[in-house]
Parts: sequence; structure tokens; C-alpha cells
Amino acid sequence: MDHVTTSKIVIVGAGLMGQGLAEAIATAGTEVTLIDRTTKLAEQGIKGISESIDREIERWGLTQSDKRAILARINSSSDLSQAADAEIVIEAIPEDLERKRSLFAKLDSICDPETVFITNTATLSISEIGASTERPEKIIGMHFLNPVTRIPIVEIVKGLRTQDTTFEKAVQIADVLDKKWITVNEYPGYVTTRIIVPLLNEAMHVLMEGVATAEDIDEAMKLGFGFNVGPLTLADMMGLDVVMSWMENLIRELSEHKYNPCPLLRKMVRAGHLGVKTGQGFFFYDKEGNKINGHANTQTDKPGAVK
Repeated sequence: MDHVTTSKIVIVGAGLMGQGLAEAIATAGTEVTLIDRTTKLAEQGIKGISESIDREIERWGLTQSDKRAILARINSSSDLSQAADAEIVIEAIPEDLERKRSLFAKLDSICDPETVFITNTATLSISEIGASTERPEKIIGMHFLNPVTRIPIVEIVKGLRTQDTTFEKAVQIADVLDKKWITVNEYPGYVTTRIIVPLLNEAMHVLMEGVATAEDIDEAMKLGFGFNVGPLTLADMMGLDVVMSWMENLIRELSEHKYNPCPLLRKMVRAGHLGVKTGQGFFFYDKEGNKINGHANTQTDKPGAVK
């Protein structure tokens, strides 16, 4: 484990997942480089991490000196060649198979043959991603859930050709980040995504059909089944575009109707109402991501209301 804490870790993708991973790794005491397509995107990732730490400080979870130490361990770049001497590269780009395959093909030509590649995909095939490289045995999935710094579980997903030594490296990463890990043999959706997606989809159908309001649906599931967060709020937190991409990947792979995105979800994504990150989803949110007076977006309570 000490070997991992001192090795060079590179994260490609400075969006929400990349930010969360970089923050978690740096908080654990390890230096990390955060790479995105442009310097501006990479710097926006650093800004997002800074704001996330500020929220922790407000909750008395961290101090200003902690913030300085964490940010000092994170470098940003738009140069993929920064990954050349990395021992571990973690991919955290959007859930698109061809984009991931293209990225790993590039990394394969840049990185040392012994570098381990980790993909944070929630639904895609590790084996199919790995086939774009000359090192499928060195590729593994680690499906972290958002927010990475708070959710204590990670799925470690083996591809058909993943070596045991690669799996052990992923376990070391999970241990460094103090995450409980479960072993998953590759199958579309793994465990968490496959189970949560139909639940979210059904909650959206209940709302679209006018059975109950968004607030009452979430309240019923929280109090009735002990959920910390209701399904519609959870979808807003995940990003409605992300949730829809998971559904589309799963229905493409498994051809099961339960993964067919609810028409209301499709309308909301087309309207740009993506949840917390846009300030409007099934509920309204302020810039800090807090619900505004707990009010639901009443436009979503009526079939076809979102234009």
C-alpha cells in the first residue's frame, strides 16, 4: 500500500467524477495530476475541488490548512503525455464507449507497458474498452459513486483478461481511499447501476403519470424504506443526462424494457434541466447545490409539461 501512496497517479477527465477522485486521492496524502482536453477545463476542475473543500470547511469537516495541503498535491494539465511515467491512470470521462476506447488507445501508446489503466465506467464493458489497447490484462474497472469523497463503496470490475496483479492494485487504491470494495465480474450495469436504474426510472413514471408529487414520492421512499435520499433527488444529484446515458447503454446491451428511459426524463434532458448541476431538475437548487425551499419543479408533475 505504501508503494501506491508514493506512486504517480494521473486522472483523465476533470468533470465531477474526476474532481471527486482527485480530491479523495489528495486528501489521502497522495499526489495526483488532473488532465483534461484544455487547460481551462483542467483549471475549472481545480476550482470545483476548491469549492468542494470549502463546503467541507463550512461543515467543520476540514480546515483552511487542510485545504492548502490537499490542493498542493493536485496538479492540472491539458497534456496527455503527463501520463507517460504514471504507475496508475484513472479515466473519468463521459460514459461513451468510443471516446473511452479512443482515449485508452492513445494512453496505451504513451504509457509504460506496466502502467495500470482504471476506468470509472458505470455501465460499459471493461473487456471492450481493454480491447482498444495492447494491455487488456492491465485494465480494470473501479466504479466510484458520486460524491466520491462521501460514498464509502467502490465496485472493482474485472474484464475477461484482467490479471490478478491488476486487481490487487485496484484493491490497494480502494484501501488507500478507505473505501469498502466489492468484486464484480463484468456484466452490463455491474451491481449498483443495474439495480438503481429501474428504481429511478419507475419513480419518474409515477411522477409523469400524476400518481403523486415529486416531494411525496421521495418522502414515501425515504420513510418507507430507509433511503437517505429519495429517488428523484438522487437522480438530480447524479445528473439526469448521466442517468439517461446509463439507461441507454443498458437497454442497448440487454434489450430489457425496464431500462428504457422514461419519456419525462428524455424531455427534461432535452430541455437542459439536468438536476443539481444546472439548478433545475425534479427540484430547484441554488449555486451550492442545496434545494431551494425544498420546492419541487411543478412543471414535471404533469405529463408532457416540460417543453
